[in-house]
Amino acid sequence: MTDAKSNPKSVDGAKPHGAAKSRQEEASTVEVVPPPNIIEPDPELTPEEAEQARRRYLLTRFWISARRYWGRGGDRLAWPCSIGLLTLIGINVGFQYGINVWNRAIFDAIEQHNARTVYFLSAVFLPLVIGSVVIVTAQVALRMMIQRRWRSWLTTAVIARWLANGRYYQLNLIGGDHKNPEARISEDLRIATEAPVDFIAGVISAFLSASTFIVVLWTIGGALTLTIAGSTVTVPGFLVITAVLYATITSSSMAVIGRHFVHVSEAKNQAEAEFRYTLTHVRENGESIALLGGEEEERNDLDKTFANVLRQWALLARQHMRTTLVSQGSSLFAPVVPVLLCAPKFLEGSMTLGQVMQAASAFAIVQSAFGWLVDNYPRLADWNACARRIASLMMSLDGLERAEQSNALGRIKRGETEGDAILSLNDLSVSLDDGTAVVKETQVVIELGERVLVAGESGSGKSTLVRAIAGLWPWGDGSVNFHADRRLFMLPQRPYIPSGTLRRAVAYPRAADSWTLDKIKAALDKVGLDYLNDKIEEEAPWDQTLSGGEKQRLAFARLLLHNPDIIVLDEATSALDEKSQDKMMEMVIHELPKVTIISVAHRAELEAFHSRKITLERREGGAKLVSDIDLVQRKRKRNLLLRLLEDRRSLPKGSTTSNCAGPPVP
Repeated sequence: MTDAKSNPKSVDGAKPHGAAKSRQEEASTVEVVPPPNIIEPDPELTPEEAEQARRRYLLTRFWISARRYWGRGGDRLAWPCSIGLLTLIGINVGFQYGINVWNRAIFDAIEQHNARTVYFLSAVFLPLVIGSVVIVTAQVALRMMIQRRWRSWLTTAVIARWLANGRYYQLNLIGGDHKNPEARISEDLRIATEAPVDFIAGVISAFLSASTFIVVLWTIGGALTLTIAGSTVTVPGFLVITAVLYATITSSSMAVIGRHFVHVSEAKNQAEAEFRYTLTHVRENGESIALLGGEEEERNDLDKTFANVLRQWALLARQHMRTTLVSQGSSLFAPVVPVLLCAPKFLEGSMTLGQVMQAASAFAIVQSAFGWLVDNYPRLADWNACARRIASLMMSLDGLERAEQSNALGRIKRGETEGDAILSLNDLSVSLDDGTAVVKETQVVIELGERVLVAGESGSGKSTLVRAIAGLWPWGDGSVNFHADRRLFMLPQRPYIPSGTLRRAVAYPRAADSWTLDKIKAALDKVGLDYLNDKIEEEAPWDQTLSGGEKQRLAFARLLLHNPDIIVLDEATSALDEKSQDKMMEMVIHELPKVTIISVAHRAELEAFHSRKITLERREGGAKLVSDIDLVQRKRKRNLLLRLLEDRRSLPKGSTTSNCAGPPVP
């Protein structure tokens, strides 16, 4: 079992000093290529044209990341598998040609009543079939291997970017088309990587088949001589011309009929994602909904969302009906057309039965090759929609990554403290992604063992300040500095309870076996959860089973196990009654006497457990630190901020002074 202090991460977004560095190091391994530059739309475009341009760029953005699978930093098996797949496609076309030639020979032998040749060809047919089946099976296996590995590679890359530097959290705080990222990463990315491999393999196979069997049609069909109004007209390669015209008509019909397929498919996927999100939201907030009796309202919301799904499905069904009309009609006519065209030559004796059947088989293959779009247009539209959705998420991540690398908004610097200070905020300002200041020019120095209470009215920026300290929100100005080798541990108002056993929930984010059962039971005893000791190894939906107060107690048990140097309590006792809150705070102070505590809370009763109180006040242009007082008698001098505030009161009216926030005087 490893020592808890060696753990480089802490619970609920907490991290050690230097975590800013570790975050940057992790981010650097995610994607070494910088995000694409921003392409500003032409200002002369109408909103509709600008939206169309954006949608077209989304496909480009998808390929910018997806094609790296075959690049230097991609999968080492990408090119060998791709070349192997192309080789198998070529061999399969060769087997198709062999069966086509066999088709001609067997019918010629039947027409000539040549029993010996028929028996011989019957024996030859079995190896041809076995070879073709083996090649097609190997082709499917290799194609699916490419799809699986490509999806794995791209999913890993996207998830790494999504999780890096808290971007999964920051996406909730910025605008953009990135709703339901979990659905985009799981379902949309799967389709976006599966379909292109099928399309490319299908196009190459269709091209090789068309090229091969057009030659067969030209050779077998020859020229067709027609007599029209007493004039003789010779049409060279009439079977080839007919095949091309036939495919052009069907493909053009499909393109016209299915021109709205992409938009309808994208709308359907979006509606499905929103319905899944609504269901997940109800499940995650089931207790609150049940206590409030909000089932009817939730049912109305679900009915509304599902009605949109059905409406989009109806539109998609109409598109499928239209395309099916073309594809089904084409598949029925394709085998008959070449037989009718070759019938005159067969009847006059210039073409054998074997040649007619070979021509019919070749015509069907050519028609299938040319009609590839007819058969795959619906799936192509579905891929288009999914690729755009995953690209929208990529663009939002690009924006966050670009902001991290840019100085346009300013970035909060992270470094090391000097002297006895364990944490210092130097002229810290926290800004939103649009540059709006939330917290402005905060100057605080916290020494080892201090217990600081951060107070202020709701909306004054206390939680924003906590995010900045944790490194979840990097934009702003100034710096956040930690003492070297000191670890920060955060307890949010709503502790995260992972799935699995209660033992895993208590040990999180460490592995469940990082501590012995005795130590975990001891931690639960100290926070008043000893009645759960018999259920430590039990798997249950603990997030739904435990009450809000029990979850907060469990978070304190984690705190004891991890034994950090700095604790940030963000309304961490809000679900506890006053007596239980006092017990938790007394327990922490007793069990971890040297720990530094930073509490964000509204309850005045918590002042008794802190040695210092700083107050944020919401102001226009960003919240500011307006007071910093000692709650207990200390040997050090009072904070410079308080002294400056007192000096300001003594100044004549109209006089000004410098920034009132400053570090404590040693």
